[in-house]
Amino acid sequence: MNNISDLSSAFAQTGVSDDDYVRQRTLKSSIGCAGVGLHSGHKIRITLHPAPVNHGIVFRRTDLEDQPLFPARYDGVIDTRLCTCLGDASKGIKIGTIEHLMAALAGSRIDNVLIDIDADEVPVMDGSSAPFNFLIDCVGIEEQNAPRQVIEVLKPVEVEYNGCTARVEPGHGFEIDFEIDFASKAIANQRMNVKFDDGVFVANISRARTFGFLHEVEAMRSAGLARGGSLDNAVVLSGDEVMNEEGLRYEDEFVRHKILDALGDLYTAGLQLQGKVTAYKSGHHVNNLLLQALLADETAYQVVPMPKTALHGVAAPVLATA
Repeated sequence: MNNISDLSSAFAQTGVSDDDYVRQRTLKSSIGCAGVGLHSGHKIRITLHPAPVNHGIVFRRTDLEDQPLFPARYDGVIDTRLCTCLGDASKGIKIGTIEHLMAALAGSRIDNVLIDIDADEVPVMDGSSAPFNFLIDCVGIEEQNAPRQVIEVLKPVEVEYNGCTARVEPGHGFEIDFEIDFASKAIANQRMNVKFDDGVFVANISRARTFGFLHEVEAMRSAGLARGGSLDNAVVLSGDEVMNEEGLRYEDEFVRHKILDALGDLYTAGLQLQGKVTAYKSGHHVNNLLLQALLADETAYQVVPMPKTALHGVAAPVLATA
């Protein structure tokens, strides 16, 4: 029973609940913020609410009459061209730019939350995950009376698209090895490996901002996009030069942000992965293709309870599934 929709019920049947396992987590109370949409330029408000065990990460469009719900899942992604976008294409409903918020939730090990949003994209804030991690810190995290579940990778799975690749293979804990290569001398070739032990994301990745080139921004604005984009919420490059007066937050901020995006995209698996991801020039589309390929192969993964030792890179025990 490796179907992703059956993970919670399969796990519950094991009765695993002792103190050796990491527990699911949610927020202690609701908290909200407002910001500008990267593409619309409109003011948007989101509110994060605590949610019960096995609820997962779910978005709710409060500006629509029926307030439809959209679980943050890879199979609910309808567009990956400029961001990761959930929605219902048949009804023309979407929620875009979810990846920075998803990365903040993944990096803080938040399993269950209901996110109210009154527009069709998550506000860009400063272009990183740090403002969302600040919200989480403000209200605090509550452990719940159920063990956390992870998707243990059992064999290598790899995808390729237009020269961009992503591979996931068995490993202890969760790890991303990411390489980028740009013609601009401001970026050039950068590579970073991150093992997501407890606290690593907030300390080393969360502040890395999204980035783009001036000619791309101008083209998007001509197409009615990126209306909310500015030097306050993105690193903008003109040729080989960084245009932001304050410069970069990290010397290798670009590859750190690509890791941030990948973490957020991969959290749409519905559970944290346990394994190593190796990516070369990957983006939202390839990240989603990787999840599709992995979760379509029932021999490539299984669900396991997450032991406390896994927070420091030790593998979780196998969960038998029927």
